Amino acid sequence: MTNLKPVDVAIIGGGWTGLLMAKEITARSGLTVAVFERGIPRKQSDYEVTMDELDHNIRLRMMQNTAEETITHRHSLKDPAVPVRQHGSFHPGTGTGGAGEHWGGASFRFPVDQFKLRTHLTQRHGAAKLSADLSVQDWPVTYDQLEPLYWKSELLMGISGKAGNLNGKKIDGGNVFEGPRKNEYPTPPLKQSYSSSQFDAAVRRLGYHPYPTPAANLSETYKNFDGVTRAACQYCGHCQRYGCMVGAKAQPTNTLMPVLVGRKNFQLRTGSWVRRIVHKDGRATGIQFTDAKGEEFFQPAATVVLGSFTLNNTRLLALSKIGTQYDAVSGKGTLGRNLTHQVGVNTRVFFDKPLNAFMGAGELGSRISDFDGDNGLTGKEDGVLRVGMIALASTGEPPIGSFGLMPRGASKKNWGSEWKKTALKYKDHTAAIGTSGEHLAYRHNFMDLDPTYTDKFGDPLLRFTFNWTDQEHKQREFAKQVQHKIAREMGVKFDDELPPRARYNTINYQSTHIQGGVVFGASPENSVVNPSLQHWNMPNLFVVGASAFPQNAAQNPTLTALAITYLAADALIDKYLKHPEKLI
Repeated sequence: MTNLKPVDVAIIGGGWTGLLMAKEITARSGLTVAVFERGIPRKQSDYEVTMDELDHNIRLRMMQNTAEETITHRHSLKDPAVPVRQHGSFHPGTGTGGAGEHWGGASFRFPVDQFKLRTHLTQRHGAAKLSADLSVQDWPVTYDQLEPLYWKSELLMGISGKAGNLNGKKIDGGNVFEGPRKNEYPTPPLKQSYSSSQFDAAVRRLGYHPYPTPAANLSETYKNFDGVTRAACQYCGHCQRYGCMVGAKAQPTNTLMPVLVGRKNFQLRTGSWVRRIVHKDGRATGIQFTDAKGEEFFQPAATVVLGSFTLNNTRLLALSKIGTQYDAVSGKGTLGRNLTHQVGVNTRVFFDKPLNAFMGAGELGSRISDFDGDNGLTGKEDGVLRVGMIALASTGEPPIGSFGLMPRGASKKNWGSEWKKTALKYKDHTAAIGTSGEHLAYRHNFMDLDPTYTDKFGDPLLRFTFNWTDQEHKQREFAKQVQHKIAREMGVKFDDELPPRARYNTINYQSTHIQGGVVFGASPENSVVNPSLQHWNMPNLFVVGASAFPQNAAQNPTLTALAITYLAADALIDKYLKHPEKLI
């Protein structure tokens, strides 16, 4: 193993959170910072000639290689865990920018009650009515504390949208259920598509409150506070699972890297697979990594920041033997607990006219939050604690993936000339009303190291123990009924069946929103890192990203992950560097 020249800060992960930490530290201190990314370098020009659906949307070019590392999954402690050999349920990215390169761009703030969810649910329902397996907890920060950091994140990316609550004043056309904002969005909303405008009109007639999805896809040319200018969206329909060819979608490579590349105290090392955080006597001393040629290195560092995807944050701490592994039987330990995903359900709708659905943007659409959290619930719903947002989005229907979508029973066979004729009839006539649902944390959903299966280096894989509960099944059924009501109001054809009560599977895509495992909190009894995202047991180790979320809201996690990264950066730079000890 080769020992390298020491750096002040070693950051693991070259995505949104890792690169944002690097930008803040290099700008506000004279510290030397090295970011270690195991994937390849990426830049905007890479995307200008590679927008191929088969390569990106089917073969998932931008995702981690499951032949090198994957997860194993089981439904309960009684079941054997088996490796996931193909990406299905979620798509972890790789390369500079990580999943922030291939994301759609949805950029929500979390609702006010999400940050005090345990207190809220207890007050609303009573402790006796909450399941003993429910492990949701209050965040160690409030919405008001994060509001200025949300705004800073929105300015960084130039989020397009329409405010619905400016300083407590509710504004029609925005999300009137959102927490109070102090500023309007940096750029106006994206243009409406025909299908989303029909959804918008229908939900208004039903008395709901539609608003445009806040998006990191620019509606107009925008220059942020770092002097980075990006062009407006061209509505090409190549956002999700693609990098943006014109830079209209905020990505780490077009938003953070242009600032970082010119700084002498910054370096990005791609092809560097970090395998351990090295530590001694309660402090991190650096990181051990293997490069693309298979050579091993030790990078000494005074401070280590772990800023990778939720899975990798959790796994690397476990491999490094930092913290106490969570035990689902006893409920003791903290590392790996409160694993959450996203609860989703769709209703496919069919129009009488063509929609030009090949056009769109990653998060172009209209949605309602009338049933987000426990909005719209009377308390009489059988076992439904929380629901989510309901929307119709126009993200761009690709030719391969969208072919063959038709109403149930429209063709007697699923192959042959009749099927092809029917598929052509409904081609470009379909959209989906979807629900992005909140996922509560449960005692039985957690992550640990698999005792049997290993990655390409022989290190244990991360094991998911995860399954849906009665809450998620009832949540989907409730949301489906609202979707059917909206579809009837729109006057479109749709299939009115309720979703099956199936177990969690790793085959069907259910969003890349994986949270938990390295939860932050006010006490080491129920969290891995403190309110400053500093490890309770290791003061010179900070862990940022959605792995810190105690549970997942209905909203996409990226904006909140950036907000708490700013929180961690402030704590590290303004407090820790002056007194390098525990911050609480």
